[in-house]
Amino acid sequence: METDKEQIHSSWLSWCCLRRTSSSFLRPEREANGDGKHQLVMVNSNQIKPGGWKSMPFILGNETFERLATFGVLANFMVYLRREYHMDQVTATNVINIFSGVSNFAPLLGAFLSDAFIGRFWAIAFGSLASFLGMLALTLTASIPSLTPPWCPYNDHHDQISGVQQMSSCLKANGVQLGFLVLGLGLLCIGTAGIRPCSIPFGMDQFDHTTEEGRRGINSYYNWYYTTFTIVVMLTLTVVVYIQDSVSWVWGFGIPTMLMFCSILLFFFGMRLFVYVKPQGSIFSSIFRVLVAAYKKRHLELPHAVEKGVFHDPPPSGVLESILPLTHQFSFLNKAAIIREGELNIDTTPTPASRWSLCSIQEVEEVKCVIRVLPIWASGIICFTAAAQQSTFAVSQAMIMNRNIGPKFQIPPGSIGIISMLAIGVWVPIYDRFLVPSLRKITKHEHGFTLLQRMGIGLVFSIISMVVAGLVEQKRRNTANIHHQRLSIIWLVPQLVMLGLAEGFNFIAQIEFYNKQFPENLRSIATSMFFITVAGASYLSSAVVNLVHKYTSRHGKPDWLTNDINQGRVDFFYYLLAIMGVLNFIYFIICARKYKYKILSNVNLEVKEIAIVDLNRVKH
Repeated sequence: METDKEQIHSSWLSWCCLRRTSSSFLRPEREANGDGKHQLVMVNSNQIKPGGWKSMPFILGNETFERLATFGVLANFMVYLRREYHMDQVTATNVINIFSGVSNFAPLLGAFLSDAFIGRFWAIAFGSLASFLGMLALTLTASIPSLTPPWCPYNDHHDQISGVQQMSSCLKANGVQLGFLVLGLGLLCIGTAGIRPCSIPFGMDQFDHTTEEGRRGINSYYNWYYTTFTIVVMLTLTVVVYIQDSVSWVWGFGIPTMLMFCSILLFFFGMRLFVYVKPQGSIFSSIFRVLVAAYKKRHLELPHAVEKGVFHDPPPSGVLESILPLTHQFSFLNKAAIIREGELNIDTTPTPASRWSLCSIQEVEEVKCVIRVLPIWASGIICFTAAAQQSTFAVSQAMIMNRNIGPKFQIPPGSIGIISMLAIGVWVPIYDRFLVPSLRKITKHEHGFTLLQRMGIGLVFSIISMVVAGLVEQKRRNTANIHHQRLSIIWLVPQLVMLGLAEGFNFIAQIEFYNKQFPENLRSIATSMFFITVAGASYLSSAVVNLVHKYTSRHGKPDWLTNDINQGRVDFFYYLLAIMGVLNFIYFIICARKYKYKILSNVNLEVKEIAIVDLNRVKH
């Protein structure tokens, strides 16, 4: 296909309008003219046509199978560690929390490496290979007897007291067995680092943003992405967990492993259809430059009034929906934009002599946006800490409760998380279609509640869920110890529904909040912020569990989280999380009241109008 070139003498505004930041269909080049100087020209590059929907099965299939592998491990892993590795519930909880924390923190590192060095395609490719090797390692632990401790006659269907006595005499895993387990989990974490932060951007790269068809394709891609996400979670919590619990762990791990291998083949088969975007440099460097420049100029005094020529305020260098005006909040950062003598080259377009000494107002305000969000972000950690109990102590409760439905079917303990998913699936459409129109009339807000209000409501539901969980555990414990009966697993439904509502309000609002409050060119961090919240909650949960386990054993009595759950006080642990939730809610209210939303100066219309005028001048 031929490449059409036309020379355009335009202002920075036309360049902002025309520059394509993803696939670079219009790219800038410097060409020498007659007098030896260089001028900016635009090259219309059609050498690579976007893959569009033809490439979507390869990308979505890869992402879907990676999630199936990772979630398939985490959903029922508490049961696997306790049954096959003979771990007590505190140790198993720590393993799960650490794995969850690392796997949710890893996407931030993966995003940095893909943006700065290797690109999205190779990040996904390496991540897929790592995920496959991780799943293969876990499958081997289930299929090779020497990789797990010897079989022990412990069964959670037996009486709990005798079961604990048997389990206490079981051999624990040795260093080699634990090392191989950690190797598999580590490879899965590497896989999440490569795949999760890059799948959505790589999928968006396949569409031409400059056409209506391409924009519609991007919207549909988002819908398909989250649809497949929901389907995977549902399949994981039902089919995969059932196979692991009722058929065998070999097949329960082996099927996702085989699917992961197929997804790698599928992904590489689509290579000829993909659009490849070269690494553009990490967005984190801009944040670090502002902090370094502000520190270097910490002794400077800020001017009392904003005067032209005092602060570095160049035209934006990319396609921005809006520019950020200079604000007085966190004013110490404004020093990074103060122009000192010799810091600005004015031979052609004014540019900083060193970007680590002089930053633009836009860059400074972008860092302020991130700083403003951090206190609100921190409040989500304790909310996630409550939600994390679905895969740890709630599973331990389910293992010793009556899970029979009918004469032949038993609910697998790891499947109880499906209740929260169903609560979200039912609640979100009801809220969106029925409650929001009514609330809009009362609150005069487009979405019924503001984002911060929705996050606060989610925090309240998380507190209620922990109180309900404590009451249910107290009843379950008394029923087991006094009446020697097993409570029905149905009693866990209320607390899981409350956690589902907490997620429906807080988690969804968090993602939207980050995307709206982060600047356009920092939005790739937004989803990573959500994952980091999950990681922080996992580490906090592990720390709280260890402290409770260490300091609650007194006068010969077992600690709250002892291996015999009927002798422990998991209900007190839930109440502790509820108290932490109340304190966190007070902190959130203080932060929300002081939060200042991002101030925007829209430039889209001005950019488009001037760009059209400039293009008309070129044609004539």
